[in-house]
Amino acid sequence: MNKEIEDFLREWHSARTTLTVHTSGSTGVPKAIEVEKERMRASARMTCRYLNLQQGDTALLCMPLRYIAGMMMVVRSEETGMRLISVEPSNHPLKDLTLAPTFAAMVPSQVYETLKVERERKLFSEIRHVIIGGGALDAALEAELHTLPNHIWHSYGMTETLSHIALRPINEPWFTPLPGITIDKDENNCLVIDAPALNPNRLYTHDIVEFREEAFTPSVLSSPLGGFCQRTKCNGRCHFRIIGRSDNVICSGGIKIQIEEVEACLRPVFGDTIQVTSTPHAKFGEIVVYLTTHPLDEQQLRIIIPNPYWMPKRIIQVDALPRTATGKPDRARAKEMAKNGQNHEKL
Repeated sequence: MNKEIEDFLREWHSARTTLTVHTSGSTGVPKAIEVEKERMRASARMTCRYLNLQQGDTALLCMPLRYIAGMMMVVRSEETGMRLISVEPSNHPLKDLTLAPTFAAMVPSQVYETLKVERERKLFSEIRHVIIGGGALDAALEAELHTLPNHIWHSYGMTETLSHIALRPINEPWFTPLPGITIDKDENNCLVIDAPALNPNRLYTHDIVEFREEAFTPSVLSSPLGGFCQRTKCNGRCHFRIIGRSDNVICSGGIKIQIEEVEACLRPVFGDTIQVTSTPHAKFGEIVVYLTTHPLDEQQLRIIIPNPYWMPKRIIQVDALPRTATGKPDRARAKEMAKNGQNHEKL
């Protein structure tokens, strides 16, 4: 057991009733929040019951303990008696393993790189349950995952919900909330979450949601759950999918990047000659793209930008930046330009 886990467990078993967790920015500007340990325990029990994880199973910790995804893997192990297997966070979390764990949680970039190495791909396919979170899944990556025999899940959640509140089997388009979670949408069609066991407050997200307004369909929640969710009452809003985000956050490889924050950093040097946007990408889900009206000095960018995740993966030179009729950045048009334009590839 490494020192980071030892320190976490010491804090976890201390008399203090809360832990400090750093948010990733799903519901606003990233910040540190205090969460109750008992709510984290409730989340762990919820997931382990849902996936029938038990004492004697093994759980892979391959994400940083600073964030909720890593913390919850440790807590799930503590709650169920699973044996925790810890590896250094990287894009190849299975490279040093010889046996597949029972349960693992990864971000899309880890899955993408793992599947490129035959030995790691085989181990990945032997993990009983894999949860993939931290961002959207590229269509090509999802299609590849369909060919694997194990139970692979795409999760939906955020720090404020103490990891995920909904899962979908990789071969189904609709998320299903875990038992005890109620969902709705606001006047902007953004998802609203009531998860009283996990957070005392109603959570308003920036994710535009579509509900499947129909009766419960057992096939969506089939064999690996052992019928557990078939006992969950459905009010016509059991299943949902995310259409897009209403705010300006790029989620790249599980890292959330606020567009306005990057642009504010660039503006003192480059004025209004750069617009930050994104485009879908197989490995990262999304990548950062800069639209610019002038050639950019990449060395100068590296000096100016304080966060390496803010560096562009693509730079596209355009005649004019997309603007609305009132002169504001046209974010939708910028995404189209990023998707279709000629670019300087940096990956």
